Amino acid sequence: MIYELARKAAHPLLACAGLVLVFCAVFATPAIGVVAPPATAVDIKKFAFAPKEITVAPGTRIIWTNRDETPHTVTSTNKSFASKGLDGDDKFEHTFASEGDFSYFCTVHPFMTGVVHVRKQ
Repeated sequence: MIYELARKAAHPLLACAGLVLVFCAVFATPAIGVVAPPATAVDIKKFAFAPKEITVAPGTRIIWTNRDETPHTVTSTNKSFASKGLDGDDKFEHTFASEGDFSYFCTVHPFMTGVVHVRKQ
């Protein structure tokens, strides 16, 4: 009789333990088929950002590529993102999660400026 009670009481515990294992397996496994955020390119060439202004949707990843032989940086005026010094063909990327206007410049050449406008489309 005691064995029967213990066996019946164990079933809910086993069920819970099984659910915990399934939950952990699902969330610990890397997602298959996850789509990367959309990417948009901005070139750094002839001491300018091209395009100088760009409008994208939230979640867009911008990839800046230095096409000059001179080092440049990509640094936001509000300090929300900043690259290291980019040599020729180096890349820097940043994903814009929220809406707003994000001005940026090159710290080496402060006359080089650009703006990313993030808007729901």
